[in-house]
Amino acid sequence: MNLEDKDLVALFEGLDTPAVSDAMDKLGLPGQCLDIAPLADYQKVTVGPAFTVQYVSASTPPGTVGDFIDDVAPGDVVVIANGGRTDCTVWGDIMTQYALARGIAGTVIDGVCRDVNKALGEGYPLFTKGRFMRTGKDRVEVVAVNQPLSIGSARACARDIVVADANGVVIVPRERARAVAECARQIEQVEAQIREQIAHGKTLKEARNALGYHDLQRKSQ
Repeated sequence: MNLEDKDLVALFEGLDTPAVSDAMDKLGLPGQCLDIAPLADYQKVTVGPAFTVQYVSASTPPGTVGDFIDDVAPGDVVVIANGGRTDCTVWGDIMTQYALARGIAGTVIDGVCRDVNKALGEGYPLFTKGRFMRTGKDRVEVVAVNQPLSIGSARACARDIVVADANGVVIVPRERARAVAECARQIEQVEAQIREQIAHGKTLKEARNALGYHDLQRKSQ
């Protein structure tokens, strides 16, 4: 990652996907990845710039499936669009081993993965539509990298900021990353105050009304 990447990633330190999602709603931005779920109940949040990979059905003869990973930088999150296919995989244990060795932050797939024991055993963050054992070799191939793509109905462009955790995945447009992070922190602060008031005996309704909870995620006019 370059210095700008590191600065943008640092903005999201301590934030989770619900906070970022609420901020995106407040700012009128799409980006929540539907039906993309964590492989495990990760305790940490994965944040990094997107390295996007577009798969399509294989040609004749078929092209490559995994060589792109040599170009992924440490700290990047690999974002793979495979059209939501669940009949063949685009990520397995060799990819996981190589990603771990290179310091890649995690992988998001609009599709499925396999060889999950490696990722689960070594804590490599994977976010997918599920798991299946059949290889994608000779069934799909890479057609483009670092081009805009759709991932779980969200748009992802190269170097957008990916935020992923046990709740799911959000894609933050790079040019709006600072605004989203700032808004997310403001929402988090209000929610922390609500929790504090509840702890001191206020009813939930009283605390929410006092702190304007119902306007927190409402889209700004």
